Amino acid sequence: MSQNEVNDPRIDGIKTKIRVVPDFPKKGIMFQDITTLLLDPKAFKDTIDLFVEKYRDMNISVVAGIEARGFIFGSPIALAIGAKFVPLRKPKKLPGQIIFEEYELEYGSDRLEMHVEAVDSGDRALVVDDLIATGGTLCAAMDLLKRVGAEVVECACVIELPELKGRERLEGKPLYVLVEYR
Repeated sequence: MSQNEVNDPRIDGIKTKIRVVPDFPKKGIMFQDITTLLLDPKAFKDTIDLFVEKYRDMNISVVAGIEARGFIFGSPIALAIGAKFVPLRKPKKLPGQIIFEEYELEYGSDRLEMHVEAVDSGDRALVVDDLIATGGTLCAAMDLLKRVGAEVVECACVIELPELKGRERLEGKPLYVLVEYR
């Protein structure tokens, strides 16, 4: 179960809409597929609503969404709480001046990039992604935001894979998840 303060019945509806795909993208990985969640308008809305209810009164000024599924959840959260949305992209997808952070995944390595001018010093940031596994992607996102002077308030994910201990890599930064898969 998630660490939600209240056992919200919407969580069960969300959990039933996430498909698990074995051996994707490579053997031994149990891929958590949120596309089936997106096909259910009620479950998708419930997901966004739960995040909005949590963050609307926390003075978040920027929601940073991690490519690509973090865009799906981060954009509507940003709109609903009145924050700007900043995409954190894979390499060579952003024009102009960027900063980047390289990181390790549970099945390889990657790099996140962000426009230098997208976030102001003193911005209060929420980092959003669909899933936390080893925590490498969220750590890279937090590092990018801190380098430009933002305060990372919290990280938010739809799914957590606790056995991969990603939460432990977040340097004590709060993590809010809706669904845990063990």
